[in-house]
Amino acid sequence: MSILGISAGFHDSAISVVDQSGTITFASHSERYSRQKNDANLCRELLSEVDFADIDTIAYYERPFKKQLRQLYAGQGFKFDQLFVRQLLKQHGVPFSCRTKIKCYDHHLSHVAAGFQTSPFTDATVVVIDAIGEFTTASIWKANYNADGKVVYECLWKQGYPHSLGLFYSAFTKHIGLHPLDEEYILMGMAAWGENKHFDKIYNDHVDNISEFRFKKNLHAGLDEDYLIEALDVDIAASVQAITEHMVHRLVNKARHMHWSRNLVLMGGVALNCVANSKLNDDYQNIWIMPNPGDAGSSLGAAALAYGKRLNWQGPMLGYNIPGAYPVNRIIEALLEKQIVGVASGSAEFGPRALGHRSLLADPRGPDIKDRVNEIKRRQKFRPFAPMILAEQVEQYFDMPKSWQESPYMQSVGVCRDPDQFPAICHVDKTSRVQTVGKEPQFAGVRELLEKWFVLTGCPMLLNTSLNIRGEPMVNTRNDADRFEDQYGVEVVS
Repeated sequence: MSILGISAGFHDSAISVVDQSGTITFASHSERYSRQKNDANLCRELLSEVDFADIDTIAYYERPFKKQLRQLYAGQGFKFDQLFVRQLLKQHGVPFSCRTKIKCYDHHLSHVAAGFQTSPFTDATVVVIDAIGEFTTASIWKANYNADGKVVYECLWKQGYPHSLGLFYSAFTKHIGLHPLDEEYILMGMAAWGENKHFDKIYNDHVDNISEFRFKKNLHAGLDEDYLIEALDVDIAASVQAITEHMVHRLVNKARHMHWSRNLVLMGGVALNCVANSKLNDDYQNIWIMPNPGDAGSSLGAAALAYGKRLNWQGPMLGYNIPGAYPVNRIIEALLEKQIVGVASGSAEFGPRALGHRSLLADPRGPDIKDRVNEIKRRQKFRPFAPMILAEQVEQYFDMPKSWQESPYMQSVGVCRDPDQFPAICHVDKTSRVQTVGKEPQFAGVRELLEKWFVLTGCPMLLNTSLNIRGEPMVNTRNDADRFEDQYGVEVVS
């Protein structure tokens, strides 16, 4: 029998299925099926991927009653029809019988489990930083397996609502005209274009006690419209990013001084801030961030908690499968002819970043490639793109942080050694969010593509961005790929 993990009701709903051996047999986002960006609800098409006759246990990623108490405390009202997990499952159309075991877990514990039980570690210090779950907004945990292989967690420290670094970052995301809980990554990209002019003012206006992650104001409702009204958005972004990096480092350092483990697992939505991640070099021997560290990934965390042992993690290619061999030769032909091509092949990535199975690929050397790809994706022209590169070549082309010599899931940035040669994948500060591609089975097709591309062109990398346009989910099925071809005039091969 299998376990179904569910994250639903807030944003970016998702499900994960874990079988009795600890293998993750499926995991995906609701938005990929409903085609509604950050869909908070579970859609029928996603649930149809699950054989419910084989589901013994349903695991939910947070405790609904506790969440309703927090929402009441926050002035958001109290919804009686969302007090219990069985009510929520019925609302989302999840079929279950009276014999189905239903479990729910604390929001931050689900984050912890999604990270630690997919990591290669036998023990770890786990740090979770997000916007808000039930009440907890940041926490530190120790994690290990006992003699029977069962996972053991202990919370060492936590901070609660309304003191939240995630809410702080989202408030400023909204303040500069972006969509909170969606476009925080754009603020991160804007930061490199600005100057850190407002660090002291923003910090002094909002941070109360950095050691305890306390803020002076509740930023859940956002900022006053006239706050820093004369400041440039890019300078606000640079200052907010600098404060965030400082606070993340302080919390990770606080966890280190609890002397539990030199292995760090970082989770929660803030763990998607790859610029901050790249500066965590000296505190730990090893760092692991599961490639879906936000709430969607907590569907896997809930299933992991119900399973209770280490999961058989083989990588994030866990979603809808477009069968067939990876179309290496067709991709190369299209790149040589048109320089830009889409690929939709194999199982879709579980997480917000495309890693070669639902990607828009391009030659990173063309001077106009960045503008052409941004035009296709309907994105702001300042926004950078990421390179995928043969792992053994990364040191020659990028100056990577010590803890991120391997970065298979685009979780860190490095400085490009020759930005003039690769303008399409370099940001204004000469950094790139690097994806290293090794010889792991999960990347077999992508690896073969890069090897052949290297032989033909002498270039060991390609530009890799998600196969979507701004505001839409990534392509999921072959039908989605056909629509993308028709609407945006870009060939998508499978």
